[in-house]
Amino acid sequence: MHRLTFDTAQLGAWDTGLLTFVQHLIDESERAGVEVDRTGLPVDVEKLLELASAVPTRVTAPEPVRLSWLGRAGTVVIGIGTAAVEVLGFLGEVCVAFAGLVTGKVKIRWPQFGLLLYEVGVRALPIITLVGTLIGIILAFGAVVQLRQLGVQIFVADLVGISVAREVGALITAIVLAGRTGAAFAAQLGSMQVNEEIDALTTAGIPPVQFLVLPRMLALILVTPLLTMYTDLFGMVGGGLVAVTMLDLSLTTYVTRLVQVVALADFAMGLVRASVFGVLIALAGCLRGMQSGRSATAVGLATTSAVVTSIVLTIIADGLLGMIFSVLRL
Repeated sequence: MHRLTFDTAQLGAWDTGLLTFVQHLIDESERAGVEVDRTGLPVDVEKLLELASAVPTRVTAPEPVRLSWLGRAGTVVIGIGTAAVEVLGFLGEVCVAFAGLVTGKVKIRWPQFGLLLYEVGVRALPIITLVGTLIGIILAFGAVVQLRQLGVQIFVADLVGISVAREVGALITAIVLAGRTGAAFAAQLGSMQVNEEIDALTTAGIPPVQFLVLPRMLALILVTPLLTMYTDLFGMVGGGLVAVTMLDLSLTTYVTRLVQVVALADFAMGLVRASVFGVLIALAGCLRGMQSGRSATAVGLATTSAVVTSIVLTIIADGLLGMIFSVLRL
């Protein structure tokens, strides 16, 4: 049997090159079935070789398998299905919480709920006032040229009043609340996920949906129609500013025309839209917050997702409600 030995009596200074050479030689000898005797190596070299042998070889992660188009499509479908199941589960928990509230099994802390109403509703009044007035001005200003050419300046009241009362007021209010309140809900619940406060509630036997989600949803659902009526008011005020300053209409004429053309049914359609929008914004904000990961980046992504989801759902719901009202000839 062949045997490999080392004679290092004449060896002077050495570096890692010697270790690499010796290790390679030992590996080749072992593969060839040659016995290796390391007793002739310097003590330090032998220790380093033992250390190198003790450290496991790093195994690189395999490259991800590239899926076919059918595999990618299946992955997308599975992801959509998983997200749908999560949404349905969340909706079920919310419905159970509302049912418990109606039957008296779930209690709301009313002082904290009052503070939540103040945060969601009262503190939104300045931005709602500004946006509502500007929307009225924009709608009226866009019709100035055409109304002057036709000599029917009085119809600016019809344009502003009906459009704001039926649709624009509710839609603008929903967009403002999606960016302000829906994002705040997602950020608050996401921060609670990071701080493990939601886990603590679950451990204590307190359902997070009943304790955290239900009051927020109820507050936003109650406040959205009220803010919509406030937006309608200032939208008509903005239209009146344009009518008085640019169309030479008197304030009395403008208000009288508004009273004549804007019916309660127009406000009712706007309030129906606002109620639906409030539910969707509250659901999207709370859902994304509860789905948030446990990092600062995840909270930011959840907030962004809440705003985008709220606005998309609001636009879709607005189109569907418009079709329903059209079919019902309202």
